[in-house]
This record gives sequence, C-alpha cells and structure tokens, in this order.
Amino acid sequence: MKLSVVIVNYKVKYFLEQCLISVQRAARKVTAETIVVDNASGDGSVEYLQERFPDVTFIASDKNLGFARANNIAIRKSKGEYILLLNPDTIVAEDTFVEFVEFMESHPDAGGCGAYMLRTDGSFALESRRGLPTPFVSFCKMSGLTSLFPKSRLFGRYYMRYLNEHEASEIEVISGAYMLLRRDALDKAGLLDEDFFMYGEDIDLSYRILKSGYRNYFVPSPILHYKGESTEKSSYRYVHTFYQAMHLFFKKHYSHYSFLASIPVSIAIWSRALLAFIGNQFRHRKNIVNSTPQLNCIVIGEKESNNAMKKILAGNYGKGEHLYIEGNSTSLPQGHLASGTDISRYNTVVYDTDAYSYKEIFRLLQATPGNRLKLGTYSARTKVFITENRTITDDSDNEKKLA
Repeated sequence: MKLSVVIVNYKVKYFLEQCLISVQRAARKVTAETIVVDNASGDGSVEYLQERFPDVTFIASDKNLGFARANNIAIRKSKGEYILLLNPDTIVAEDTFVEFVEFMESHPDAGGCGAYMLRTDGSFALESRRGLPTPFVSFCKMSGLTSLFPKSRLFGRYYMRYLNEHEASEIEVISGAYMLLRRDALDKAGLLDEDFFMYGEDIDLSYRILKSGYRNYFVPSPILHYKGESTEKSSYRYVHTFYQAMHLFFKKHYSHYSFLASIPVSIAIWSRALLAFIGNQFRHRKNIVNSTPQLNCIVIGEKESNNAMKKILAGNYGKGEHLYIEGNSTSLPQGHLASGTDISRYNTVVYDTDAYSYKEIFRLLQATPGNRLKLGTYSARTKVFITENRTITDDSDNEKKLA
C-alpha cells in the first residue's frame, strides 16, 4: 500500500462527500486506502457517506475526540508507506497524489510536505508555508511586524513569503489541512500530541519531524481549502482553543527560555485571543444581519446540472443576476474566462464538477483577473451546491447553512 488518506469529520458531510470524490479520482494511479473518523457529528454523516463510498473505512466515535486523537486512531489502522492527513473541507486535483508521492520518493530526506492551498477565490493561502513560532517569530506575528515586512527573512518568517510560491522549497511547519507524512518519519517523531485538542498539533508534529532528523517541504501543487467550514470562528470556544494551543506549544518547546522572554509572549498570545474574540463578535453580529449574502453566479456545466442550478438559485438567490453557460472541458476549455463573458457583474462562478476536472477548475480559478470570483460547485452525482459558507441540496428540506 503506497498511500493512506486519513480524514477527520465533524458535521460537514457534504464537504466531505465532495472531498472523497476528489480523493477517489486522485487515487486512480496510486495504491491507496481512505479512512474517515467521524467525531460524533450527530448529523447522519456516517450513514449518508457509507452507502455512497463502500470502499472507504469509516470509524464512528460516540464522542468528539478532538483532531489529534481521532487522526491517531486512523493512523494506527493505516497500512500506507505514506500517510496523508487531509481536512474534509478540501478538494484535491486528479494528479495530486501522484505528484506528491513522486516528490517524496525523490526526496528521501523529506519527513513530510504540504501543498499549495488555494482559497475559494483562487488566491494563495499564506498558511501553506510557515516557520516555527519561536519566541521571536511569535513576537513579530503578534506585534504586526510580519504584516509590515511580509517578505523580510527576519520579520516575515511566520509565513515565509520571501520564498517563491511557485517553487518547491524547504519549510518548517506543514499545515494540518494537507499534511503528507513518511511513515518512517512518523515512527521516529511519534504520532500527533493528543494534548492539542484541535489546533497546534500540526505545528508540534512538524517540529518533532525536524528534530528527528528529517526535513519538511512545500510542494507547489494546488489543492483547494475552504478553511475551517466546520468551525464557528466567532465562538468563545474557537478563540479559546486556538490560542490555548499556541500557549501549549510555547510551553512545551520553549519553556527553557528566560522568564523575561516567556512572559511577554504569553501576554501577547492571550491579548490577541481577547482582541480576536471581541472582533469576531462584531463580525458575527454583522453576519447575522446579512446571513444570506446575495450571489450573482456564472454557472457552467452540462444541461442537466445547469437546469438543477436554476431551481436552486431561484429558490435561494432569486434576486441575483445569474448567467448559465452550457459547456464542458472539451467544448469550453476556457470556462468563465472565454471571450464574451463579462465576469465583472458576478461574484461567484459555479462549475459542474462532472463536466470539468478539479485540476481544470483550479487552473481557471487561479487565472481569474484580480481573483475576484469565488468558487461554487455542483454535481449531478451528489445533487449538492457548495459554496465556502453554505451547502444546498436539491431537496430544500436538507439545506444546511454553515457559520
């Protein structure tokens, strides 16, 4: 077995369904297994998905074990030479697995590697590459020096923006959203630290891989990450858990620093936590007022999918301006970028994922002028319309809004 794909799910069954379809396509040229651990979603995720993906191993927990512990359960059951920790709110391209396995096999010093993560507007997600949050790096991030000097090797190490994002490069921290690991490196470094419930475990594991003698890499092969759609970011629990994880990492690995160094960093961490919580409350209230933002969509796909999207948009975004274009990757390879399409009037482009490959969709999204359009997807197979903050099925009774 070459590759084991491990996914932890929590209440995002439609995102996970799309993720698993993309994993199926990417695994056609690699011997692979997929293991999903459901963290007591309580929304019928396992029942819904087991029927649709009989080749996937599902492990249903009766309680929320946290990200690290749930992943460890699946890792212990896995058989692959390489292990991919993958978020359920991601999409991989058809050649992603082949490219990454080839990279790992041509770089025997690689303990792990991460991907070129796209946001839904096609822009590059900065968390695709990160440096270790040492006391100085953390100070630069918390104080705003990283934002003021983003490409400085001294002040901008947190996001490593001084590296060319289109070239493979050595990094320190791999994002847990897409974390490909060599089993031998994991055997030496150990599994995920279960003291981290939800955040920070990827930073901790990345650090331990480096300490075990391996290197971590960034591979400029694109995937799409909706970025935490299963998390309520305005909640106290999110803010508290995130910054508590940062504090735990600092305490675990940098406790040897002097009192004068540790106290200011700890104060900075909890000060940022408080500010983030207050800011999120204001944003959350604003989002409640505008809970259903108006979509103006360009819809591109086969006739059946376009007709289904007309019904969905009429029932949920009837006041919007929508353009329907019949086509596929063969008849309309330029998609929404084809001449004659005025994209300035729209804020969302919806692709039929049965008519276009995920790789082609990523290419078109990245090529959009100004990265203005956000991605929506629809498949006649799943009958689910997905945007970054909402999923809608053909059956309006099954509609699920995501915070």
